[in-house]
Order: sequence, then C-alpha cells, then structure tokens
Amino acid sequence: MQRKVLLYDKSGEEHFNLVSALHKSVRSSDPDAALYWLTRMLEAGEDRLYIARRLVRMAIEDIGLADPRALEQCIAVKEAVHFLGIPEGDLALAQAAIYLCVAPKSDAAYRALGAVKDDVEKTIAEPVPMHLRNAPTKSMKEWGYGQGYQHAHNFENAIPDMQCLPPSLAGRQYYFPTDRGIEKRIRERLDEIRKLRGAG
Repeated sequence: MQRKVLLYDKSGEEHFNLVSALHKSVRSSDPDAALYWLTRMLEAGEDRLYIARRLVRMAIEDIGLADPRALEQCIAVKEAVHFLGIPEGDLALAQAAIYLCVAPKSDAAYRALGAVKDDVEKTIAEPVPMHLRNAPTKSMKEWGYGQGYQHAHNFENAIPDMQCLPPSLAGRQYYFPTDRGIEKRIRERLDEIRKLRGAG
C-alpha cells in the first residue's frame, strides 16, 4: 500500500507548527483536534519523551492549579512512555492529551510568575527583612536577625499579619486565581487568608 508522506522535519518549521497546533488545541479544550495533531506527530516519528515534556508544560502553563492533578498525570505519563516504549506508550500520551483538554484551564500562576519577574527586574534587590532572616548564631541574634518574626503556628488559623515582601513591595499581590476548577476553592481560601491577615 502506498502511504502519503507526512510533511515533517524534526528540526524544521513543520515540527514547531505541529507542536503549536497540539498545544493550542489542548488550551482550547478540543480533544479531537489534540488527538489529530498528536497522532500526526506520532506517525511522523516524533520522540515520545519530547511530546511528554510538552504535555507537562501544557499542564503547568494552561491548567495550573485549576486542576493540580494534571501535572501529576503528565509526570505519570512520562514514566509510562519511558517504561513501555512504542507503541504502548503512545496510548498514555493520548490519554494525557485528552485529560488536559477536558481539565479546567488557568494561567494564573503563569501570569503571577511573569508579574513577579517584572518587579524583580524593575526594582532594587532589597535585603531580606531582618524578621525573615534565620539567626543560627549568637552574633546574628544580637544583630537583630529574626527579631519580630511571627511563627504562624502560634496564631489562630496559623495566619500572622507579618509582611513577608520587601518594604517597597509591601501589600503587592501577584497571584489572582480564576473561578475555574480547584482554583475556585483556592481563590476563596486566599480571600479568607487576606481578610484574616488584614484583621490582624
């Protein structure tokens, strides 16, 4: 039987086009398209561990804490692919792609890290506040290391009102959870923490 030659060059543009199509299909919650692009990559001989790495990235970048198990699933799939090889491991990749497609989506952690990096690049690198420093020696204690530290477990709800950011960034918020999946519960908990901290 003659077979259509699949246009694919592992180091060329089509390689990256297919990876992009797979990633954007997962991000768009389209399992049928994701399976199509995944199969195109498999049939063209793409390295299975490369695909597994890309799926891990999708779990972190596009699902995040909306479904923390997505990352666990992808790491398990990476191990299954490594353990089983071809062709059995291909089913694990398909399973991960489907899981990621139907999982609730959030890029809140991705955006939070970007915002923090932006502040780190644009602001001076302030010294760690004294109350956040360890004081393993007598001299450090005398210099004020650790002075004013509030041990969380000594407080009701284990939430002190201590500021942990440098003074110039005090009160800055970076992480804004969505209302999708588990992150909805995280957002409710974070609102509760911020309220308790403000009341302290």
